[in-house]
Amino acid sequence: MRVATDRRWCEKVTVTFHNSGGTAARSGSVTLGTHIVGALGIDWATVESAEPLPAPIGAGAHKDGTWTVCVDAWRVPLGMHIETRVVSVSWT
Repeated sequence: MRVATDRRWCEKVTVTFHNSGGTAARSGSVTLGTHIVGALGIDWATVESAEPLPAPIGAGAHKDGTWTVCVDAWRVPLGMHIETRVVSVSWT
């Protein structure tokens, strides 16, 4: 889930993780891809950032992680916005 902030170059991102394995995930990271989108819907660039997983996540459990993701303000001129998506998750 994405929620806009008062700055067009930032948004609050919540991701729900589900550990379907048989043991707890004790650590890991999620890589988020923040797309910079123009007024006509053109994807101009993607900036990746890595955040720690909200660990531990027990076997069979669900857990939410929430982060405020920002890119440099100069990357998002007036009329443009950002859209952050999960690119990958690494569990350990």
